[in-house]
Amino acid sequence: MFEKLPVWLIRAFSRPRLSRYVVAAQGDPRTAVRLYWWNIEACGALYGPLHCLELALRNALHDRLSEAYGRPDWWETAPLDHHGQRLVTDARRKCERRGTAPTPDAVVAELSFGFWVSLLSRRYDRGLWVPVLHKAFPLLDQPRKQLHDGLSSLVLLRNRIMHHEPVHHRDLAADHAKIYRMLGYLSPELVVEAKVMDRFPDVLAVRAAALAGTRPTRF
Repeated sequence: MFEKLPVWLIRAFSRPRLSRYVVAAQGDPRTAVRLYWWNIEACGALYGPLHCLELALRNALHDRLSEAYGRPDWWETAPLDHHGQRLVTDARRKCERRGTAPTPDAVVAELSFGFWVSLLSRRYDRGLWVPVLHKAFPLLDQPRKQLHDGLSSLVLLRNRIMHHEPVHHRDLAADHAKIYRMLGYLSPELVVEAKVMDRFPDVLAVRAAALAGTRPTRF
């Protein structure tokens, strides 16, 4: 199978990485290469909606916590567990290593999508969700657990995209719909704006043509 792949392609992307696409393409090397390119195109198309969700979530939670604790560095008094405190410390150190003052805004920008989603987990139900964080989701129509589970699955998707991993095997239509459902709990206006620019539906619609080689991949 690999003898039909260009040597430069194997050298650039590695045999182990490409092998996953060859398996998914049932051993057809040409389809495997097209699937690889389409995977990149799909990841690029999902980046925009995920960007909107991550920043909207971060800022909504940060605003509510700053308001509740009366300070922008709310983590100094909020009941974060050891893991949460460690992530804040790591974010502060990242700022310092770059020579940036660890202001509240700088620390907030360093905290990961996973950190913000973790604040909605069961362990913070009484300490943060009930008194404060539920206010960040004015249009929420499901229990906190379902919200947390949905966002957690999108953290995994986001991480796969940012680490150049395969996502073609996922139900990407469901993932895409979930991004907008979660975003709608935070900002319906942003949903409307983002969908105007969103090219993912078009990318998903041409997957079969891209794999068949009748439509070139673009990214």
